[in-house]
Amino acid sequence: MKKILVCEDEDVIRDFVVINLQRAGYTVVDVGCGEDALRAFDEANGNFDIALLDIMMPGIDGFQVCKALRAKSNTIGIIMLTAKTQEMDKVNGLMIGADDYVTKPFSPSELVARVDAIYRRVCMSKSTAQMPKVIESGCFRLDQKSRTVSKNGEIIDLTQVEYQIMELFLKNQNVALDRNQILTEIWGDNYFGDIKIVDVNIRRLRMKVEEEPSNPKYISTVWGYGYKWCGTAE
Repeated sequence: MKKILVCEDEDVIRDFVVINLQRAGYTVVDVGCGEDALRAFDEANGNFDIALLDIMMPGIDGFQVCKALRAKSNTIGIIMLTAKTQEMDKVNGLMIGADDYVTKPFSPSELVARVDAIYRRVCMSKSTAQMPKVIESGCFRLDQKSRTVSKNGEIIDLTQVEYQIMELFLKNQNVALDRNQILTEIWGDNYFGDIKIVDVNIRRLRMKVEEEPSNPKYISTVWGYGYKWCGTAE
């Protein structure tokens, strides 16, 4: 079942979103405030594939809901809806655990494409069809069966996006990957958003794997190009 939680306080926009997601085959639970979103999530025992959250809402805003949902689940896909175009709103959402953002106004095709991309990632995280494999790099160990990454034997708390980036890096150790390649591999060929989503997620990942995120040893920047994984850094 493709199940999605929609939290939007404007009735017209919420109805528009719900209709288009239902047409795309999703089962939708829609609410008008952050408090109801958290309540609906708990009542369903977290049985949602994706949460679509408006940022600007009275009471508990979308940022707070995102943070709370991410604390409850590393596997749920989270997309932020915002009427603002300021870069900081997008960065803030991604830094607290969102997987993507959609800026209003948006077309039905854009919305569904972004939701479909996140849904495919969620399904991949739940799939056990591929042969399990362990990839090691220095003190890091990636287990494809459990979809976990550990450092010195301790599991690192990663979202599915962060896990996929780590998987891409560890499969291409000491290889410079350009931003567009990372974007395509993680978000898909038809991603509508800004390529800066790659940089924000790399920043967030560094905060989890590096001893000193401002002076990274493992995820190095290849200036004007992209990033490279150096798992055997001293």
